[in-house]
Amino acid sequence: MKSSEIRELFLKTFEKHGHQRVRSSPLIPPNDPTLFFVNAGMVPFKDLFTGAETRSYNRATSVQKCLRVSGKHNDLENVGRTARHHTFFEMLGNFSFGDYFKVEAIEFAWEMLTEVLKLDKEKLWITVFEEDDEAFDLWVNHIGVPERRVQRMGAKDNFWSMGPTGPCGPCSEIHWDHGPEISDNEGGPATEDPRYVEIWNLVFMQYEQMKNGERINLPSPSVDTGAGLERIAAIKQGVFSNYDSDCFTPIIACAAELAGKVYGENIEDDVALRVIADHARATAFLIADGITPSNEERGYVLRRIMRRAIRFGVKIGLTGDFLWRAADTVVEQMGGVYTELADRRAFITEIVKAEESRFSNTLERGLALLDQAISASKNGELAGDVVFKLYDTFGFPLDLTTQIAEERSFTIDTAGYEAAMETQRNAGRAAWKGSGAEALTDLGTSDLPETQFCGYSDDLNDGEIIAIFSDGSKVDTLPTGQEGVLICDVTSFYAESGGQVGDTGVISTDTGEFAVTDVQKGKGGLFLHHGKVTSGSVTTLSNAKLNIDSESRNRTRGNHSATHLLHAALQTVVGEHVAQKGSLVGPNRLRFDFSHHNPVSKSQIQQIETIVYSAVMKNHTVTTELMGIDDAKASGAAALFGEKYGEEVRVVSMGDASIELCGGTHVKSTGSIGMFKIISESGIAAGVRRIEGVTGYGALEWVRSQNEIVTKGASLLKSSVAQLPSAVERIIAEKRTLEKQLEKLNREIAKSASGELATSARDINGVMVISAEIPGDASTLREQAERLRDKLGSAVVVLGARGDGNVILVATVSKDLLGKGLHAGKIIKSVAQQVGGGGGGRPDMAQAGGKNPEALPEALDSVYETIASI
Repeated sequence: MKSSEIRELFLKTFEKHGHQRVRSSPLIPPNDPTLFFVNAGMVPFKDLFTGAETRSYNRATSVQKCLRVSGKHNDLENVGRTARHHTFFEMLGNFSFGDYFKVEAIEFAWEMLTEVLKLDKEKLWITVFEEDDEAFDLWVNHIGVPERRVQRMGAKDNFWSMGPTGPCGPCSEIHWDHGPEISDNEGGPATEDPRYVEIWNLVFMQYEQMKNGERINLPSPSVDTGAGLERIAAIKQGVFSNYDSDCFTPIIACAAELAGKVYGENIEDDVALRVIADHARATAFLIADGITPSNEERGYVLRRIMRRAIRFGVKIGLTGDFLWRAADTVVEQMGGVYTELADRRAFITEIVKAEESRFSNTLERGLALLDQAISASKNGELAGDVVFKLYDTFGFPLDLTTQIAEERSFTIDTAGYEAAMETQRNAGRAAWKGSGAEALTDLGTSDLPETQFCGYSDDLNDGEIIAIFSDGSKVDTLPTGQEGVLICDVTSFYAESGGQVGDTGVISTDTGEFAVTDVQKGKGGLFLHHGKVTSGSVTTLSNAKLNIDSESRNRTRGNHSATHLLHAALQTVVGEHVAQKGSLVGPNRLRFDFSHHNPVSKSQIQQIETIVYSAVMKNHTVTTELMGIDDAKASGAAALFGEKYGEEVRVVSMGDASIELCGGTHVKSTGSIGMFKIISESGIAAGVRRIEGVTGYGALEWVRSQNEIVTKGASLLKSSVAQLPSAVERIIAEKRTLEKQLEKLNREIAKSASGELATSARDINGVMVISAEIPGDASTLREQAERLRDKLGSAVVVLGARGDGNVILVATVSKDLLGKGLHAGKIIKSVAQQVGGGGGGRPDMAQAGGKNPEALPEALDSVYETIASI
């Protein structure tokens, strides 16, 4: 049975049992700061388990894309060396949100495995939490599994939690016995023998783990299950290793053909081919979900995965671009199910090719570092920190470095390497825990009703203050001057979301006024109005008038609608691969981050502005419509990266110019946007560009400021605005002439001084040495140093010059002195350190710089002592 058949059969089976089929979430958890990546099938449903979110269904089934490569769940180092460790994998799951519990969960799993997939009952083993008598009884007496094949295990193995906080509960794992051909151990999964493979975990959600260590009961007991598609595919296809299933074999075959290898002939070659196959899957899916290689956060994880794959490829003789071909095989194999792969096929190829090219240069530098470290070692051992740097910075796996070292009769400081690796792991675990954004959302409590937002139509509304918080605690009253957070039952204030900033304004009651400076979203759909009491006091259960700053909101509307038009224009001009990577929409400007690997040219910027401005001038009516997520995507609406969408979404259309899913506020017609101008375009990370722009009054203010700058410049140059370019060209030409004259003058001064300097040479242990300050640039200093050296015949010459807040240094050594331990690069380095700089060069000629001109005289004097000590 093919993996594609298993995937569809699983979903259809649970649909028959009343489960709603839910499409896979992106690998980046939407609106969840506690996770780098989705690492389990239940992650998209986390708020349903805690009661913070409700949906129209209480049973669901999904095949979720997962990645385990950072933080707590880190399988990277084992990938390729074991039969079942992967970075990217697919998790089959069925979920109950307060509907059914242990009985039905166990019945469904047994039916799926034994009746639908027709697995041999005699090869299935069960583990349960040691205190869970109910689950043990269900398996033995209700399902009929022999008691000897149901084993009780401790919390380490059979009590599940997603992380340090969140839903948790006892679990029951189902294992497959691969038989005596793997091992003669008949003790079951409790022995941890590889013969017994976990294929499905049934988690009985009963608690929520709090930050303070307390466990509280969830509103309703729920069920979360996860079955590994790759593991079940291996069983159905009669193989022990997941890598021998059709989830991986096409990719392995692609890599093996490129490398001229036969999979199965050589252990180390097989490891490399498995690494490439696994990492190609992770690479393709991460890029399809909007991640590009970088040196930070998720982009850094992707870069490590890609470079690890590339390095293993090089190890088996793959040269040039090859990872993109493996990634393209992933797209070919899985693009029919995960359409984002097919939609971004060209972009995936472009990004992978660019990273492969970039890394080829890095590899050369890594090999140079390795050669240097081996040459510098005096005890025949490579230092652990060097080995770790080769791994972390240059992508050299430990076994590769070990292999190169052994070829040269060197050993590895393994303990030092492991210490550096553990330091990095600890940093990764800290990053995995989130950025503290959860502090805001934790203000909301389950007893407060969801805030009703009326801001699409109203700038002013009547409401009631239902809760007040100050310094993280719930209070009844806020006095004058006190900062805090107000929660109301109804609000016209927009809470920051989707890149649009929160509204500002005033909440007023009969007893006081509260100035709102920001609005954020809390748990359970609460709107958190941050601000300060400016007069009187405000109290809970007070009637209030909520009045947003309409002028600010109107400007924000214009910028937000322009961002939609900009996104569509970018896809038209730059390419369909363009996807939003982030945005900031406020009253004064708009900022749009998008996936693209090259700078947007000046002519492309002009085309984009023209397209946006054309849509503005056509004055399209802006319409909004609520519809199901599948219907919205079928209509062509763009779903923005990083946003979390429910079953029903808001579709914003601007004629034929743009259609997107968006919960933000917009103008009523595109003509209201007014003037649109792109004011900057820049790169902010590998494969990510940023455009900043202004609209309406903001654009008018920008044009005025630019006009003022140009007018002032023309006035200073005593020119008209029209003649400003030629006036600037004239000034530049005059500057170049003066620089040439100054350079010529400095050369003449230095030349005339060279005779006097030659007479000042000191004899240091039989070596003639000159160390002096002269005027000039680096070229002048080199010429004079060589002239003095040649005039003396045999000498060391060090010259320095002061620039505008900096120092230039040059050193030269006669060839006849090189064998006597004199090295221009080492001499200049010592001098440069004293003037706050650095540099180096050849033994006979070196150049350096510094930042402390005041220290130059003393630094030059030290040269004589340096030569004397050699």
